Amino acid sequence: MKYNYIVIEGNIGAGKTSLAKMIAKDYNAKLILERFEDNSFLPKFYNDPDRYAFPLEMSFLADRFQQLKEDLASHDLFKSFTIADYFIDKSLIFARKTLQDDEFVLYSRLFEIINSSLPKPDLIIFLFAKIDCLKHNILQRGREYEKNIKVSYLEKIQSGYLDYFKIIKGTRILIVDTGNTDFVKNSDDYFKITELLYKDYSTGIHRITFNE
Repeated sequence: MKYNYIVIEGNIGAGKTSLAKMIAKDYNAKLILERFEDNSFLPKFYNDPDRYAFPLEMSFLADRFQQLKEDLASHDLFKSFTIADYFIDKSLIFARKTLQDDEFVLYSRLFEIINSSLPKPDLIIFLFAKIDCLKHNILQRGREYEKNIKVSYLEKIQSGYLDYFKIIKGTRILIVDTGNTDFVKNSDDYFKITELLYKDYSTGIHRITFNE
């Protein structure tokens, strides 16, 4: 394994948690999963985003920071590496798309203070999927509070990630197009992705597309 701290990222419904769990199980990795289901503001936000965007983003930032600070500081000698289904920067990406300008200025100041004290991932794998596929996956998993997620919101988040990747420095980023894959049900597709973990990449963006 080339990397000690790997992050699986993606839009809502991209399959990042499923992939992180599979890799952790098969490759003896320490697993860090986002605790979004414990956030009481999330259902409220989807019903009334203007009212609940700021408390939602602040609560997510606080929870993510606490979790990553604790989990990344504690080393498990019996695990080969650490894999997470999110990185702290997603807080900034989502906030940029959900907050008013003055709220975002305040939020970004707090984010920079928090972000500077956390280890950076050695590798980020971003699972890219088309919006209609994301919407299908969201409906399939059946979380009641996600049923009202708008296509326009998914589009904003998708563009937010891709724009952000263009400006961050010193990070290895793999954008993996999952359009022709089903890594959960197809072991060959899963193997294609896990093979990527053994390759050396320079810092910057690398785009990966698998043939049918």
